[in-house]
Parts: sequence; C-alpha cells; structure tokens
Amino acid sequence: MPGHAPSIVIRDPLWNTIRLDSVAVAIIDTPAFQRLRYIRQLGLAHLVYPGATHTRFDHALGVYHLAQRAMRILRDKQPEPAAAWQDARLIPYAALLHDIGHYAFSHALEELEPTRIPGDHEAVSARFFESADLASALRPLGPDAARTIFDIVRGGSSMPLRGLVSGSLDLDKMEYLCRDARFCGVPYGAADVDRLLHGLALLQDPETGAWEVGVQERTAGALESLLFSKYQMFRTVYWHHAVRAATCLFKRIVETAVRDALLQPAELVGPADEELLHRLERRAEAAESPTAKRLVGKWLPALRTRKLPKRAAEVGSRDVESLRLPDWISGDTPEKRRWEDAVAAELGLAPGEAMLDFPVKKAMFQMDFLVARPSGVVRLGGEGMRGLIDLPRLATQLQRTASVLRLFTMERREVDSAWLLGRLCDA
Repeated sequence: MPGHAPSIVIRDPLWNTIRLDSVAVAIIDTPAFQRLRYIRQLGLAHLVYPGATHTRFDHALGVYHLAQRAMRILRDKQPEPAAAWQDARLIPYAALLHDIGHYAFSHALEELEPTRIPGDHEAVSARFFESADLASALRPLGPDAARTIFDIVRGGSSMPLRGLVSGSLDLDKMEYLCRDARFCGVPYGAADVDRLLHGLALLQDPETGAWEVGVQERTAGALESLLFSKYQMFRTVYWHHAVRAATCLFKRIVETAVRDALLQPAELVGPADEELLHRLERRAEAAESPTAKRLVGKWLPALRTRKLPKRAAEVGSRDVESLRLPDWISGDTPEKRRWEDAVAAELGLAPGEAMLDFPVKKAMFQMDFLVARPSGVVRLGGEGMRGLIDLPRLATQLQRTASVLRLFTMERREVDSAWLLGRLCDA
C-alpha cells in the first residue's frame, strides 16, 4: 500500500511472535497509538506488584494477535456463509484500537462521577479516531472503515464478528488475564487460550437467524476456567487493598484538581501516566489555594513515593449485605465526599484525607452468547446452564468474597468496624 511501512514482526514475552501487516504498522506509528506505551495496563498496581509495568500498548498488540489467530481458525472451519464475514477484515484493527481512548492509569478515572470526566474510554476514543494521523492510517481500508471500527470498539456494531472485540467472548479478556498474571507474577490468570480459540464458532441465533460468535460445547470447561481466573484476579490483584488505596488517592487528587479548576475535565483526555502527574504538579505549584498546597505538598508526593493511605477499617461484604447502607457507597458522589470529610474531621484529619472504598463489579461473569450443543444451538444467559457452565450461579457468593468495604486514611488511624458501619447506617 503506497505510503505505508512494510509488515513487521514483534517479539512479545507472552505470545512470542506478533506479525503486524502494513495497515497495523501505520496505526501503531500514529501519536494516538504511541501514547499507549506510557499508560500502564494495571494503573497503579505496580506499586504493589513491581512487575506490573506492562502497558496498554503491549496489551493492544496482543489482542490484535489473538484476533488474527481467531479469524484464521474460524475461516478454516467455516468459510461460509459469506454474510457472516461482513467487514471481517476490520476486526483485527478494531482489536488493535479497542483501548485507544484510555485515560492515564487506565480505568481509575472512570470510577469518578460522570461530571468530573468527559466519558468512559470507549466514548473518549472518538476523539482519537478524529485525529488526522489515525484517519490517514485507516484510509486504505475504505472511506467508512474508521466509523465501522469505532462502532465495533464502542459495542454499537451489529456485524456478526463483533463479539471477538466487544462482548462476553471478547479476546480482550483472554489477553489481559494472561498478560496481567504473567507480569504480576501470580498463577491466577492462567487460561487455555488455544482451546478457547479453537472452540470459537460462527453460530446462527435460533430466534433471529442472525450470525454471531459463539462456542462449541466442548469448550465449556476452558471458558469456565477463564471466568474463574477473572474472579481470582479481581480478588488478589485488581482489588488488593494497597492497589485500591493508591487508586483512591489518585482519584482524590484528580477530582480535587478538577473541582478547584486547576484542571479542566477535557484536559484528562490525552496525557499519559507521568504526563498527567506532572501537569497536576505544575498547576498546583502555580496556585495559591490551600487545596493546591495540599496537592503539591502532600498528596502527589505520597503517591509518587508510595506513602499510600492506610486501612483504618475493613469489613467483608458479607457483613454489610443485611444493612441498610447509603446508595452512594460504591460511587464518588458529593454526598459520599461530605460523609468522608465529616469522618476525617472526627478523626483529626484534613478534608479529603478519609476515603471510603467499596468496589463492585456487577458484570464479573457477563454471559450472553450462543453454544453449539449436539441437540442444537442454544443461548447461554447470565445464569449459566446447569451441567454446562455453572459458575455464574455462584456469582453472588463470589462477588461477596471479592468485594471488601474499606476506610482509608492518609495518616494512620484505627477504627472499629462496628463504628464504621454505624456511621454509614446513620448517613
């Protein structure tokens, strides 16, 4: 293709050899994609797991690689019907670009209230698709390719193969669990990727007649293992208490900077990890407010030097499920901030230095795909299917085990869990 670099081969510690065609090379050479080199895949988890410095760049290449493999396997098995392969050539590029809109430190900022940020990373990706460099890289794919790829990335496409990029069986999940486990040095994210890829199939919905990506029944065990790996990674890595403490502090820094107009929400789109921290630091140094002085004098240095908030109290979700707690307990609402500041004052801390954390992952076992059984094609729903994939039936119990209510404080304090629950019930 004129003006495009030749295809290249990249060595990857997880998948060994990743081959990028000329369009993929043009995509990764754009500034929009290169910024992903400087956004850590697991946000602030490297403060707990030192090896977790892998990036969204690495991960995106891996998802592209799995998409290429999945497409070859599916074509070898099912080259027909032609309708099922509508726009199939765009799938690997959608896989490559699925994280193009990520904020600094990955998902952390998406936990903030919608008024504090411009949108989730799928929505924000639209700004990068509009860049001249990326538009030029995608031009050889056709005039409508960029829009079609964007629709696939944000989950708004109806094309049959969209499920490889966005859905219950997406390749993103297979890639990040394997990569995160490898770089964190834990065994929990292991997945039989080869078995999963060879078990994929293009199936026809028995109700609508539409084609979509599903699985053959023999793959059920490997898929259930993948879902359980996801639960284990949330419990041991993603929601590790120190990872959550660092995430809470980072969110508090950004939210405070936006609230006090040191930073506009639109300025959160674009900067990578260290760039955003430096920008926050410069803005706070130039301001004279007490909040700015707290940011530059205490909170930002604490994040950089791993002087993280401490656990003042910790309560398992099983102990809170029967209580009538405020609706805002898992969010970052103004009501929650007022409650936290009242607790901070009660504990002799400055405003913003008590942080309540109760992460929730309602779709930990998202299930909506077709399964080819000897008796015919059936749709597997959120409850799973007895004797086939039973894990979703345990979702509530597993969610209880993984979710922990914690009160973090910038200076060490210890409070009784009964005191914490009492303060929440009175809120």
